[in-house]
Amino acid sequence: MSEEFIKDIDGNTYGKIIIGEQTWIAQNLNTTRFRNGDLIPEARTSEEWKKAGADRKPVRCYYHSMPANGNQYGMLYNWYAVNDPKGLCPEGWHVPTDGEWDALIEFLGGRFVAGGRMKSTGTIEDRNGYWYSPNTQATNESGFSGLPGGLRENSGIFNGLGYYGYWWSSTESSDFSAWYRYVGYFMSDIFKRRKYKDIGLSVRCLKD
Repeated sequence: MSEEFIKDIDGNTYGKIIIGEQTWIAQNLNTTRFRNGDLIPEARTSEEWKKAGADRKPVRCYYHSMPANGNQYGMLYNWYAVNDPKGLCPEGWHVPTDGEWDALIEFLGGRFVAGGRMKSTGTIEDRNGYWYSPNTQATNESGFSGLPGGLRENSGIFNGLGYYGYWWSSTESSDFSAWYRYVGYFMSDIFKRRKYKDIGLSVRCLKD
């Protein structure tokens, strides 16, 4: 594994980590703008969030609409932001496909152990991490440094901070849903599920 740093269009700095044959950013994306410089609309209220989803428009937010959460956990984006042709990730990077997530998980030993190898270590209770106890089998030996950034439901409600980390893929499962991965505080697994595209999840970028 080798680590360097990259910047997004806002000037945010991210670690860069090589895992197998893939190169990932080592934090959740926190950009307010697309790659071309256009602003990604921010939804502060539940009504704004629901309207963007109903209109199938890209939108972003901080957990609980608090910018301080962006510094640690990154932003939450709906899938319409992920799929926007203006580009969510920095130049030379992209949101990983479902197959590229599969390749990462296979390299880390399969879904039953990969979650623990991707999660950051420590717990909130012990004041040495961001996960609630027990943060099962978290070693972060991959360097992925997965954090429990939670999600935003299509209703606009926030849920899961400290308990679950969710990341979009760029792969659709239907006209209304797309594939994602998640890890949790009580598991070493990483799960593949589908969610409606108007849900807000974290984003990691993969090098082209």
